Amino acid sequence: MAVSLAACGKAGDGDSAGGDGGGDGKTIGLLLPENKTTRYETFDRPIIEGKIKALCGDCEVKYNNAAQDTETQKKQFDSLVTQGVKVIILDSVDYKATKSWVQQAEKQGVKVVAYDRLAEGPISAYVSYDNEKIGRLQGEALVTALGAKAKDANVVMINGSPTDPNAPLFKAGAHSVLDKQVKKVVYEQDIPDWSPDEANKKMGAALDSLGKSGFQGVYSANDGMAGGIITALKKQGVKVPVGGQDAELAGLQRILAGEQSFTIYKQIKPEAETTAEIAVKLLKGEKIDDLVPTKVTSLTGEFKDIPAKLYDAQIVTKDNIASTIIADEVYKAADICTAEYKAACDAAGIK
Repeated sequence: MAVSLAACGKAGDGDSAGGDGGGDGKTIGLLLPENKTTRYETFDRPIIEGKIKALCGDCEVKYNNAAQDTETQKKQFDSLVTQGVKVIILDSVDYKATKSWVQQAEKQGVKVVAYDRLAEGPISAYVSYDNEKIGRLQGEALVTALGAKAKDANVVMINGSPTDPNAPLFKAGAHSVLDKQVKKVVYEQDIPDWSPDEANKKMGAALDSLGKSGFQGVYSANDGMAGGIITALKKQGVKVPVGGQDAELAGLQRILAGEQSFTIYKQIKPEAETTAEIAVKLLKGEKIDDLVPTKVTSLTGEFKDIPAKLYDAQIVTKDNIASTIIADEVYKAADICTAEYKAACDAAGIK
């Protein structure tokens, strides 16, 4: 499936320049990691492509999605370098695998902008969020959802993919809060590929192991997995606070329906547009210092002083969907308030 999806991506998007394509200094590569999380195709890609076109009318974007396959992404990356593309925006499937790719690209004068996930290697710039802080926000929101019972609560943690460099940061941030403010983390698993199906299975295993009353809350690293977790809980008739991340449409609807307690809203537009702006400036040989005010070190510690821009995020509950998600036009009220959720929207004052 990964190969066929990637092949579709190449045929449909990747090779539209014809000939040697990107050697003309007008082409920017865009490589996204997966399509299980709805944000990438719905928001990141169109925002980045749109901003690049707005800043550089004759620039072309060569796009591919790796469908969660590292080898596919390596081929996509190598193909862009071979075609002479001088700037690549890379959101890596497996951050550790990228070191040799980025080193080879650098030797050929190719600049790589790490987007959303910090890839290993001599990166020219990195744009993302303060991901440990996001984990802390998730932990704090779960403690708030547990209320007065938090200090006596056992919690299940379903973490993100081990190949995503953001996942250990979310986990560390969440632990820094939960380890002090709940009784105990009684079951914890990392989920390959951020798979909702695998999260569903692990939640089922946690229920078998702990019993229906053996935990009082669930930390889910994102909304997609929260969906799988909530399905497993419903099947056993268990209702406890479950949190997520990404403000996915289905997650917002579950929050309104009272099935999910919160999500984390990360404004994708500024992240995506800043990345596009950096890529265009690098392509034109212009300075990017004003766009990357921070310096970061790669997760292995090998690559230091990487110019970066890190954005903030915020907790979203039923009470502030209108003032965040709808106010920022991420989704319209009509997108969220379908027939099934109309009563819940009315109750939350969303029109």
